[in-house]
Amino acid sequence: MDIEPRRRIEELEQQLRSAAAENASLQSELVIALERQTITAQILNVISTSRTDVQPVFDVISESSRRLLGGQTALVTRVAGGMLHLAACTAGSRASHEEIRASFPAPLASSGIHSRAAMNSTMVFRSDIETEPGIPQAVKEMARARGYRSIIVVPLLREGIAIGTIGVSRAEPGTFTDSQIKLLNTFADQAVIAIENARLFEEIQSRTTLLAKSLDDLRAVKDRLVQTEKLASLGQLTAGIAHEIKNPLNFVNNFAALSVELTDELNDALAPAALPDDIRDELDELRGLLKDNLQKIVQHGKRADSIVKNMLLHSRGGGGEHRPTDVNTLVEESLNLAFHGARADKPQFNVTLKRAFDSDAGVADVFPQEITRVLLNLMSNGFYAVAKRSRDDSLGFEAELCASTRNRGEHVEIRIRDNGGGIPPEVREKIFNPFFTTKPPGEGTGLGLSMSYDIIVKQHGGTIDVETEPGAFTEFIILLPRKQFRTVGEEP
Repeated sequence: MDIEPRRRIEELEQQLRSAAAENASLQSELVIALERQTITAQILNVISTSRTDVQPVFDVISESSRRLLGGQTALVTRVAGGMLHLAACTAGSRASHEEIRASFPAPLASSGIHSRAAMNSTMVFRSDIETEPGIPQAVKEMARARGYRSIIVVPLLREGIAIGTIGVSRAEPGTFTDSQIKLLNTFADQAVIAIENARLFEEIQSRTTLLAKSLDDLRAVKDRLVQTEKLASLGQLTAGIAHEIKNPLNFVNNFAALSVELTDELNDALAPAALPDDIRDELDELRGLLKDNLQKIVQHGKRADSIVKNMLLHSRGGGGEHRPTDVNTLVEESLNLAFHGARADKPQFNVTLKRAFDSDAGVADVFPQEITRVLLNLMSNGFYAVAKRSRDDSLGFEAELCASTRNRGEHVEIRIRDNGGGIPPEVREKIFNPFFTTKPPGEGTGLGLSMSYDIIVKQHGGTIDVETEPGAFTEFIILLPRKQFRTVGEEP
């Protein structure tokens, strides 16, 4: 074969080998680029699914950095409180992993390569720990123990300030390529995105919770304002009506009492008169009936007058003088008074009274008459509840009402508990509203619990609450402060 064709063939073969090598290199770079792109997409997917937990992101970044850079070890750190904390670690052995974990947290001011990268917010690397000048012997010994010769660390930057680091170490010496450094910086950016996402999400959650609470508080304030306005208007209306009723009621009561006296005077005037026996008997009978009727008018007039006074007290918050009062004695007297009142109204009424008085309940500075009104009201309601349950469910039911006291330090607690039918949830929300009652017409005004609330809360600065279970029990809990206080308008 001629020399020229042979040379041409050799040139073509050389070009073919060069093209094949270039293709192989390009294919290898393509595989690496595809793998890096896949890992980057995977990290972004982890970021999107772990909005509040950044640990899965750090774990993926640590493992991917080690694998893609051919590292012996890879780790991620975070800056917190002037210290560098280990966030994730991927090591070649368990012993190496434990040794690395034991070296954290580390001060930012320490000589470690991660601390320097974080302190200076710049990338730091060593191509050969053994041969580079200026490397402390302790660092060389640590590198030998962990089995690496070269290392690179990049900072996690947020607004130019390092909030952590990513580092990869290799068993062999050598520099890191530009593409490897670029990939590590990309991982650092993704880690910062994950941290920022978590921070922003938590901030949004916190603000949402705060806004929701503020909205609830605003609604509660609005409801209280509306209720206060309603009660104020209702108080003015009640006071006006009570005053209008009180004047004619006074005339009725006064003239009824006067008429009772006149019947006695009439009887005295007729005594000396000579009248037939049948006429005198008839007059005596009529006088007796008239006197009975007038006495009933006086009785019910006084009851009406008491109701009017209660309405006036309810509308203007009551009055009177407060003084130190023995709580147990006050509750005991109220319990006896309520019970005898119930028996006088319904002689057949029967209930077991229980007492659980704390001997340390002591004294509280209260308006005794007002607290008595509250206790009488609660006990009367309890008697009504047990009587109703006794009628509805008499088989095996034993009516009970318990009054108890307890020392609460600067406060004293009073509890009135009955085993009546309880209060349904829809009714419980309204029991302290004025004029709300579940009793039949004529048996309740709906002012008792509203008045009791005003006396305990507004007049005494205490609290009144209710615990109940439908079909089982109702218990009112009163908490009264012991110390002296001044009501609105009282001179200091």
